[in-house]
Amino acid sequence: MSFTVLTSTYSFMCLPVSSRLRSLCRLQRIQCHMMSSCVEPEVLLEKVGRVGVITMNRPKVLNALNLTMIRHIYPQLKKWEHDSETDIIIIKGAGEKAFCAGGDIRAVTEAGKVSGSLAQDFFREEYILNNAIGTCKKPYIALIDGITMGGIPDLEKELVDLKSPSADDVSRVLDSYQTQSSLDSEKPFVLDQHMSDIDRLFGSSSVEGIMQNLKADGSEFAKKHAEALSKMSPTSLKITYKQLQVGASLSLQDVLVMEYRLSQACMRGCDFYEGVRAVLVDRDQNPKWNPSTLEEVSDQSVDQCFSSLGDKDLAL
Repeated sequence: MSFTVLTSTYSFMCLPVSSRLRSLCRLQRIQCHMMSSCVEPEVLLEKVGRVGVITMNRPKVLNALNLTMIRHIYPQLKKWEHDSETDIIIIKGAGEKAFCAGGDIRAVTEAGKVSGSLAQDFFREEYILNNAIGTCKKPYIALIDGITMGGIPDLEKELVDLKSPSADDVSRVLDSYQTQSSLDSEKPFVLDQHMSDIDRLFGSSSVEGIMQNLKADGSEFAKKHAEALSKMSPTSLKITYKQLQVGASLSLQDVLVMEYRLSQACMRGCDFYEGVRAVLVDRDQNPKWNPSTLEEVSDQSVDQCFSSLGDKDLAL
C-alpha cells in the first residue's frame, strides 16, 4: 500500500464516528449515482398487461444488436411463448432514429480479425433467436416505423388493450393501421413504375449478365444501378445472387443454416473487413476488393461458401 493511501486511511480513522458515517453514506450515494448513470440495460424486458414488451435500448448506436442483448432476449421470448398470461410479444427500439441498425458489426469485425469466438457465437446465437422468433406460437410484432404504421404509441396501446386476442384479432388491428397509412399517403409504391425494368434487366442467369444488361440499356434507372453495383464486392454480389436462388425454395430453418455458413465464409475472407474499414472506420468510401472483378470470382469459390461446416454447422 502506498504512503498516500496509508495517510488517507489514517486520517479517515481519526474522524469522529458520526463524521465517518456521513462520509461513508456520501460515498455510497456517489457510487450509486455513478452506477445508475453509467450502466443502463441494453435491452428492457417488461410485461404490460398481457403483452410482453422487448425494447432494444442502445439508441446512441441505433440499437445495434450485440451478443448480450441476444442472450437476454432469447430466454425471455421462450418464457413468454409458454406463459399462459402472455398473449402478444412486441419488440421495439429506443429513441427516434432507428428500430435496429442490425448486428454490432464493429464488435464482430474486431473479434474476427483476431479469430475470436464472438464471430461464431454472435451469428450462431442470432440465428437461433431468429428461428425462435419465426416459430413463436404467440403473435410477435415488430414496431418498426411510426410514420408507416400511423403512430407507434397508438398501435401499441391498441394491442395492449386487446383482451385475450387471437391471431386474427391482432391481424385486424395491424391491417387497420396499414389501411389507414395507405389512405393517408399520397405517394405510390416507390418501385411501381420500374417493375417492368427490374424484371427485364435483372432476369439474367448470372451477375455478369445483369451488369451487361444494365450497361447496355442506357436508361437513367439502369445507369444508376450499374454504378451502385460496380462499387460493391464482386464476391458478395455472386454470393448474394446464389443465396437468393437457393433460398427461394428452402424452409426458414434451412435458410438460417445456409446463412450461418455464409456468415462464417465472409468472416474467413477479406472483403467483409475491407468494407467495414471503408464505410465505418476510415470512411473513405473507397474499398479495395479482392478479387476486384466479377470475372475473377470463380463458381468454385462461391460454392465453397455454401459448403457444410460439419460439426460446426448451425443446429436448430
